[in-house]
Amino acid sequence: MDIQKEFNDLTDALKQQRDEIEVQIHLASMDAKEEWHKAEKSWGHFTDALGVISDDTKETSAELIKTTKVIGDELKETYNRISKRLSK
Repeated sequence: MDIQKEFNDLTDALKQQRDEIEVQIHLASMDAKEEWHKAEKSWGHFTDALGVISDDTKETSAELIKTTKVIGDELKETYNRISKRLSK
């Protein structure tokens, strides 16, 4: 799979999940809110790294791609945990 398409698909899924959680977060428990704030920092790192990866004028290291995938996967897991807490 094309690396750009893979990141676009992951980003789209994360954006949708992030938006849904953001709507519900004001009703959440304190733990969910704290986890949300930590996830927002990771989201910032993820989107910053995506900017570098998708910039055709910059050479992208394999390490940056690997790290960005890890951050994206961790965000996915975090968003799933938060979503479960909000649905209780």
